[in-house]
Amino acid sequence: MTIQQLKYAITISETGSLNKASEILYVAQPSLTSSVRELENELGIIIFNRSGRGVSLTNDGQEFIQYARQVVQQYDSLLDKYGEKGKYKKKFGVSTQHYSFAVKCFVETIKHFGTDEFEFAIRETKTREVIDDVANGRSEIGILYLSDFNRKAIIKFLKSNDLDFHHLCDCGAYVFLWKGHPLAKHKKITFEDLKDYPCLSFEQGATGSFYLAEEILSTADYPQIIKANDRATMLNLMKGVYGYTLCSGIICEEMNGDDYLAIPFEAGSDIIGSEMEIGYIVKKNMLLSNVGKLYTEELDKYLKKNVKR
Repeated sequence: MTIQQLKYAITISETGSLNKASEILYVAQPSLTSSVRELENELGIIIFNRSGRGVSLTNDGQEFIQYARQVVQQYDSLLDKYGEKGKYKKKFGVSTQHYSFAVKCFVETIKHFGTDEFEFAIRETKTREVIDDVANGRSEIGILYLSDFNRKAIIKFLKSNDLDFHHLCDCGAYVFLWKGHPLAKHKKITFEDLKDYPCLSFEQGATGSFYLAEEILSTADYPQIIKANDRATMLNLMKGVYGYTLCSGIICEEMNGDDYLAIPFEAGSDIIGSEMEIGYIVKKNMLLSNVGKLYTEELDKYLKKNVKR
């Protein structure tokens, strides 16, 4: 088994096609197929199902690719520390819930290191995918939040995937809405104030649960709910239908523009889970790369400056 074979298998799994993988890797398809066959024979498992529609991972293959990504990541980290002229670009990935501050800090990290030697990737995605991406090595760092409501369930997910949660900041609940919204001039906003407006929520997929929701108080009885998949659509809905979402109140105007406001939310003493703890997750016992260290420093610096008290 070689690092090259592992990289071949990872690329095939990501593209779902031997043809596309051979183009990306600049390897003739027969050679690529032969290399994967040799790897399967050596391991004694079938990694890919082959069909006329392409290739897909078997159950054994899914587990193997998770380990392969970790091995390749560690190999690249060794080159990062000890290699003088690495053949491959060093990679750094972040998976995050939909937070503009996470993108802002990612931009600052790229400015520091540049893109000549590094291949950067940031993924704003579903909560479960944030966890899965870090667990399988696709991303070095994941950004998500805990509350009194979801903490037990999320920590259970993290432990089962050998992940650690690192605290960044605590913050209260805010109503995030367009500055032209009828409630925009309120000093505080309650559930009663919001009853005539649609609550906006990021879709978590068919397997999502209340515990995986990005928005706090996901179990509240909202008369109107609209689901969205990305931050841009969410912002458009805030303008188009006077929608709102409950958030941390950490607004990055550089990323979102200055058309939006975060107004303190008055939850009431009987409502559980209106306080957020934002943090990052990493593989257990794994040392952060130099890029990862700088990124977490940027997060810490930005949040200390911008968290509303």
